[in-house]
Amino acid sequence: MSTPGLQHWGDITIVVVYFVLVLALGLWTICRPNRGTVQNYYLAGRNITWFPVGASVFSSNIGSEHFLGLAGQGAAAGIAMVTYEFSGIADLIGLSWLFLPVYVSAGVYTLPEYIGRRFGGRRMRTYLSVLSLVLYVVTKLAVSIYAGGLFIKLALGWNMYISITGLLVVTGVYTILGGLTAVIYTDTFQTVVMTAGAISLTVLGFQKIGGYDKLEDLYMNAIPSVRANNTTCGLPREDAFHIFRDPVTSDQPWPGLLVHSSLGVMWYWCCDQVIVQRTLAAKSLSHAKAGVLFAGYLKFLPLFIMIFPGMISRALFPDVIACADAAECEKQCENPAGCSSIAYPKLVLELLPIGLRGLMMAVMLSAIMSSLTSIFNSASTLFTMDLWRRMRPRARQRELLIVGRVAIVILCGVSILWIPMIRSSQGGQLFNYIQAVQGYLGTPIGPLFIMAVLWKRMNEAGAFWGLLISQFCGVVRMVLDFVYPMPPCGQPDTRPLIVSSVHYTYFSIFIFVFTGVCIVVFSYTDTAPTEEQLRGVTWWTRVDQKVELSVDVVEEDKNDNSDRQTFEVGSAETDDETGRSRCIHWTDVCGIPKDHGTADEVKDIEDDRKRRFLQDSSKWRMILNFNAGLGLVVMAFMYGYFK
Repeated sequence: MSTPGLQHWGDITIVVVYFVLVLALGLWTICRPNRGTVQNYYLAGRNITWFPVGASVFSSNIGSEHFLGLAGQGAAAGIAMVTYEFSGIADLIGLSWLFLPVYVSAGVYTLPEYIGRRFGGRRMRTYLSVLSLVLYVVTKLAVSIYAGGLFIKLALGWNMYISITGLLVVTGVYTILGGLTAVIYTDTFQTVVMTAGAISLTVLGFQKIGGYDKLEDLYMNAIPSVRANNTTCGLPREDAFHIFRDPVTSDQPWPGLLVHSSLGVMWYWCCDQVIVQRTLAAKSLSHAKAGVLFAGYLKFLPLFIMIFPGMISRALFPDVIACADAAECEKQCENPAGCSSIAYPKLVLELLPIGLRGLMMAVMLSAIMSSLTSIFNSASTLFTMDLWRRMRPRARQRELLIVGRVAIVILCGVSILWIPMIRSSQGGQLFNYIQAVQGYLGTPIGPLFIMAVLWKRMNEAGAFWGLLISQFCGVVRMVLDFVYPMPPCGQPDTRPLIVSSVHYTYFSIFIFVFTGVCIVVFSYTDTAPTEEQLRGVTWWTRVDQKVELSVDVVEEDKNDNSDRQTFEVGSAETDDETGRSRCIHWTDVCGIPKDHGTADEVKDIEDDRKRRFLQDSSKWRMILNFNAGLGLVVMAFMYGYFK
């Protein structure tokens, strides 16, 4: 039986209303004052409270690739991949308690800019900017676009590339016009829609299947009727309901998975522009900490709202979701590598009644759009502030804002070209692809930033050569993975031992340690940085915080808008000649000033302002520290319960 599409007028009406609400919210930000400045476009005026910060961090992380990838991983192999979700709260605590104070002390817009200030020169900043853009294409944009196009194709029956084009047009409108403020506020709305809709599907799924105990029984017997010659093909894993699996023979060895999901992906949570940019936009350090804790607690939900629904989908539709024969998989989902990636949309379209089906379509669109808009804004920030300003140091703000928008369009085109590589990789398991590629290319960035923040002796030579050599090793392994893909079930594994016998999580651990060793060795080949060079850019030399504030830090910025505007280039509140609203002229609608200063007039934040941001009142410091500790306890409990 074919999967029913989204055809009823009630479902379509809900989706249309959702689109109208999101676009209205995004375009509403066009009318806010002082929008046509670099700081407002890329950092939302540094005036965002904790709830939008946390919602945007969660929404930026949880995209359509999670709904399709995590649910698909659950359908194909069980719950082990939830380790990456549980460990998120620990890394987010590291971001706000360790890294963010240093980033703010350095007064930066982007993470490559921080590296540039930490080590001096242009080489490291340019290299890290280009690397980040490459990572956005191969692990973020292309995956989000592919997953979104796949779901729309399944729901509406449209051609995937037509679906992708429509998706990019809609998401691009308010991202290009509104900047980070539009992204954060639409992310907040979409987080609410995503969470509520996904929870409703989980509840209905468990009702349909008869509860958790019944799921265990049905899942372990969810075997497709058409299977390859090998008798193990299509069988569910015996350890599907366990996180900690055999360290040698399993698909996800527990030592590698545990270390890689915490230290190995620290770069993503603590050193990546998409996540960090939201905390840099916070009103104060207390708001940033509260926001990431909120996001960290939300990271416990994917097990229940993504992985379990994927497993329910396999239990209900084993011939499709668990297909093990290449020809049968091609017939079911047009992907001979496997159909696990359609587990979530299959469940939505088969299980839900009219109305809720439209709501879940809106949930998926929320996931797709929130990830795309976040990546668009962060990628344009990196390209404009780190690369274009280097090529055009006297570029005016008008030029910088236009270039950032054009960069979004170019990145979209490159991402679409990468999609065929995603479809065939990692046995059709989308989340495996994401973690493997991030492990090869992104893992070395973690040690780079940790040591930059904590080790004063580290210099530019150590940073550059340590990162370059370790990433060369990662690229070699990634190329081998693409050249020697995993053989279909039932076929002999003839891949080189470095590919077939060394799991990507173990390889990532090696890369993490190897990077640190290289940084130490090469740092001692050159002179140590001076104290003046280190001012404000390490944990030990950050802006002094000795003065204790007597007011509640979470509330202190209510009347701080006038001070905040001091550090923005060119007020864009009204037209200089007519005094009319900024919503009138087409240049105003696009958020592009007519002529406001040069790029080098974008002023650094003064030390007094940095101190105010970094100060925690004693009351909120205690509350936030308690909640951070509680989050770690909950994480340990979840690991213990699902071990």
